[in-house]
Amino acid sequence: MKIACLGWGSLIWDPRELPIQKHWFNNGPFLPIEFARQSNNGRLTLVIIPESISTVQSLWTLFSVPTTDQAFEALRRRENTSSGNIAMWSKANPKNNNQRDISKWAENANVEAVIWTVLPPKFNGIDGNIPTIDEAIIYLRQLPLEKKNKAEEYVRMAPRQVKTPYRRHFETEFGWTPQGNI
Repeated sequence: MKIACLGWGSLIWDPRELPIQKHWFNNGPFLPIEFARQSNNGRLTLVIIPESISTVQSLWTLFSVPTTDQAFEALRRRENTSSGNIAMWSKANPKNNNQRDISKWAENANVEAVIWTVLPPKFNGIDGNIPTIDEAIIYLRQLPLEKKNKAEEYVRMAPRQVKTPYRRHFETEFGWTPQGNI
């Protein structure tokens, strides 16, 4: 069974023990992704913003496990999150296939299932709260040096093709240009 894993952030350069093929393809589905989740270590991480009109092309690879249950659980463990923050599209279960763009992409990519992370935006400790670009820049500017370094690393290591509106502002404001290999 061909099970795809979608990625756009740290999964690409830091998959840890995630059982995936090591090559990421850069022709994943276009998704509304932005630097909109404040993490405990100071980073603003990339998450899907369903109401966003701006999209970027995600990346994908294949899981190296035979079942969707194993792939789903592996991604949940890698993300250290609950099952509710992991999503799946599958040809085998069309009633759960409410992700039209992912469904269309998956059929064209000839995969039978797709699994990805759906952590919500979070800012100032509030799930669902999306920072404005100005709030994000002020937040990053005021971080203590160690946390600012982690935030910078995350932005710079994000795949080059994940050129979001916030990222363009971070490049202008801080000079945080992409440094990752992808």
